[in-house]
This record gives sequence, structure tokens and C-alpha cells, in this order.
Amino acid sequence: MSRTPLDQIVHLATPTDPRTRSLRHEARALLDLPFNDLLFRAQTVHRENFDPNRIQRSTLLSIKTGGCPEDCGYCPQSSRHAAGVDSEAMLPLGEVVRTAQAAKDNGATRFCMGAAWRGPKARDLEPVLEMVREVKKLGIETCCTLGMLKDGQAEQLREAGLDYYNHNLDTAPEFYGEVITTRDYQDRLDTLERVRNAGIHVCSGGIVGMGESRDERAGLIAQLASLDPPPESVPINQLVQVEGTPLAGTEALPWTEFVRTVAVARILMPKSHVRLSAGRAQMHEAVQALCFLAGANSIFYGEKLLTTGNPDVGRDDALFAALGLSAS
Repeated sequence: MSRTPLDQIVHLATPTDPRTRSLRHEARALLDLPFNDLLFRAQTVHRENFDPNRIQRSTLLSIKTGGCPEDCGYCPQSSRHAAGVDSEAMLPLGEVVRTAQAAKDNGATRFCMGAAWRGPKARDLEPVLEMVREVKKLGIETCCTLGMLKDGQAEQLREAGLDYYNHNLDTAPEFYGEVITTRDYQDRLDTLERVRNAGIHVCSGGIVGMGESRDERAGLIAQLASLDPPPESVPINQLVQVEGTPLAGTEALPWTEFVRTVAVARILMPKSHVRLSAGRAQMHEAVQALCFLAGANSIFYGEKLLTTGNPDVGRDDALFAALGLSAS
């Protein structure tokens, strides 16, 4: 896998159009600011658009774990990697609904159901639609991440009551081939277009710390910000290195770079919820506090994210109390 020059990836998306290029230059200039200046700008933008002391909570459940045919270098659920994650059957409806109710009782306002597929077949989608219908009845927002969607599937999900669909861009277009070869960037953009056209809110972000450069982090943020409109929800993940995956052993990203990424996402997508996602379990509470200062206003809440750990509820509650934060 190797980086692709920007002038050779027009077919992947619109990374060379004037608006995206302008956003990329702006993102890079922001990333290069002195740390305190960047956080001040991000907090100012945040206060103009959100209550700075309220954090939205989402809970994520893997409804179908393992056996994915994709080769995403970060993912232990790939059947191509020896990460010790076995392929499992889809969870029964009752277990999903009970978990969603418990998430709501613990303060989550959105429940996301994830399945390790390249994309759902018609027979796969039917039980998921029933899960969406039943979880929606609980009075909690619904979200799914099921891989690539075909024509008509987003409309089925919307009719079942789906509020959000997650499909991450992962990284900048020119770094994408370093991480994934079994689908291209345009595949991801096509799914996001289907979701948006169906009237479902878009949840899309990326993963940092995969060996990308600062300029490539700027490219990821620019791609997200150039979507029209930008995603309503932008998860920023820090790579969780899992033994047996190709990206295990990657040099760790400095914590300052992660906070900078959050801050630039806030500035360039001022009305989006920016979510601290994977990697929080390994993140010091002081770094999380700086991320909230930089404009993060959403977290995954619960003890597990698909197959990787997450801070437990008690730890999050204690951090929120210490910072004077409340759930929105």
C-alpha cells in the first residue's frame, strides 16, 4: 500500500475541487497554530453554537461481530486478520432491545447498532429493520453502522425509524490505500450520499494515529467539512492497536495532535456534534478534558465499543462531575 498523489485521485471524490482544497489549506493552517491559540479559537466557536457544558451520550452495540471480508488495517473484526475475534451470529432482538433500554436508563440519548459486514444483504437487513423499529419505540435516537449501502436500503432504514447512519471516511484520500484496499474512497462517499438523500442524519468521522501525517489529518477534516451539509455527528477515533491487525505497533500519536484534530474539526464544522470515540479508554482524563475544551461535545458511553474497551460508566460520571458537565 502506498500514498497516492493528490493530482491522481480525482476519481476518488472531490479532493481537488477548489472548496475542498481551500478547506484543506485552512485546516492545515489551524493545526499549525500555537496550541493555546488553537484551543481558544475552538472554544470560542463552540460557545457560539453549543452549551459548552453539555455532552451528548451515545451507546454502541455490536449486533453482528467478526467475519468481515474487508481488510481495514485497524479492525480486529476482519476475517483477514488473526486478531482473535471470531465470527458470531446476529444478536437476538430481545437482547438488543434490553441493552438499548439499559443504555437509555444510564443516560444515553442515542443507541448505535453495528454489524461487521462489507454491506448488508437483503436477508441481513430485515432483522436490523426490526431492531430499529423496536429501539425507536423506547424513545431513544437510533443509529446504525452496517457498511456500504445499496440503492434503496437507506430508504428502508429511514422508514423503519433510523435517525443516524454512521459510515466513516477514516482518513485523507491519499492515505486511504495505506489502510484499506478492498473498497475505495468513492464507495464511502456514495454510501454517505445515499444516506443524505434518504433524509437520514449523517454520522461520519475518522481515525487518527494510523501513521498519517499532520497534512493528511488536515485532509480528512477538509473532506468531512466539504460534505454539503457537513455530518451532523463527527466521531474522532484514536487508533486502538489490537495485536494481530496490520496497524498494531504503529508509533503512537502525541496527545497534543489528537486534541488539535478535535479543535480543527470543531472550527470547520461548527454546528456538528464532535464525538470522542475509540481510544478514550487509553486516554488520560486531563486529555479528555482538553478535548471538551477544544469543542468535543459527544462521547460513546458504556463499557465496550464493538470489540474494544471504553471507559466504564462510573469513571465517566466521575469525570463529568469533576468538570461540571451534564448530559444533553
